[in-house]
Parts: sequence; structure tokens; C-alpha cells
Amino acid sequence: MMRVLLLGASGMVGGGVLRECLLAPDIDQVVSVGRSALPSQDPKLVQRLRPDFAVDPSTIPDEDLTAIDACFFCLGVSSSGMTEEQYTAVTYRLTLAIAERLSALSPNATFVYVSGAGADSSEQGSVMWARVRGKTENALFRLPFKRVHAIRPGIIQPLNNAVSKTGSYRLFYRLSGPLLTLGRRWFPSRVLSTEIIGQAMLQMARHGAATPVLEAPAIYAAALSEPPGVGRR
Repeated sequence: MMRVLLLGASGMVGGGVLRECLLAPDIDQVVSVGRSALPSQDPKLVQRLRPDFAVDPSTIPDEDLTAIDACFFCLGVSSSGMTEEQYTAVTYRLTLAIAERLSALSPNATFVYVSGAGADSSEQGSVMWARVRGKTENALFRLPFKRVHAIRPGIIQPLNNAVSKTGSYRLFYRLSGPLLTLGRRWFPSRVLSTEIIGQAMLQMARHGAATPVLEAPAIYAAALSEPPGVGRR
């Protein structure tokens, strides 16, 4: 049985991950740290409302970061209209501030970070958001967790009422829903659903993955690698 820490549960990917965690019989508790309450009600779900944690991560108390078996870090913002300094603050510094404390308090945890397709591991490319994402991934890999994985989904179809918090993305998903459904049918390892991403992250928490960084096909393969005796309720 695992105790999971989830950040970003109110977002599209995080909401999908939360659903899969609550359905998984080997998840005993999900600690969701967020700025506002979630509509979900489940005996497994423990909501920790920390309105200021994005500005001051120290407002997350040690108890929220202790005895954690897996952390699913789904926080993220669009870089549109942001300077590199602004984007670095909310993408790199916030992530590392939480991850460094977590690695000290729960060193046996698996940390799964939701990055993005095109993240730049060299940290030298011309695309600002890709450099920052790559820098964040690299820093996470150096932390003393049991294991760290960064996933880089590209095209995602939200299922089961998962909704993006970005207005332009919501419009895109609403208009492209039928095309995304066809895309998942024809190219299932390229067009991922929020269900598949959640299932893949759970599999990484259970038994890891072959590589630290997983692009869409590897994410899809991880979701299908369910070992005997583990499933959804």
C-alpha cells in the first residue's frame, strides 16, 4: 500500500492522476496539496489547503512531506506572456523547493514530474520554456530519491471531466475532441489520454521505468505494463 503526495490535482493532468490514484487498490492515501478545495470526495483523499504555498513553499509543513511513497508533481503553467525569470520562479524554483524537502523527509519515494514534449535537457536551446523544463528535470535527477522520472506527454485528450485551467487550452480541447478521439484510436502511443498518463505514473511508482525521461510512446507502454494482481477497483 502506498501513500501518495499529489500537487496540481486541480489541473487537467493532475485531475486525471487523482482519479486513477483513487481507483487503484494499492493506494492507501492521497495527500493533495493545493490552494483551493477539490470537488472530489473519497475516503482515500486528504486535502491540505495551503493558499500561499506557490509563493512560499515553506508553508507546506513537514507532516505533508513525511512517509510519502510516491510524489506526482503535476503543477505547471503556460509560459505565454512570461519572462524567463518569471517562468523559472514558478517552474524551476518552486518545484525544487518542494522536491528538496521531500527528498530529505521521504528519501524512499519515487518522484514523477510532469514536464512537456520538447523539454531541452541540454539547457542551451533557443526556446525559453524548454530550457527551463530541461533544467528542472536535470536538477530533480540529482536529488536522492529512490527514483525520479520525468514524463513528456505531447498531445493529451482529457477524459472523465478532466479540465485544463488555461482558457485557450479549454477551447482547443472542446473544439478538437472528436479529432483527439480518432487520434487516440489510430495513434494510441502518440495521443495520450489523462487516464493513460495517470496509469503510467502509477506504474512508475510501483516498479519504475527503463529510462529517467519518458516521451509519449514510453508513457503509453508504461501504462500497459500492469503487473499481475494490480488493477483498478
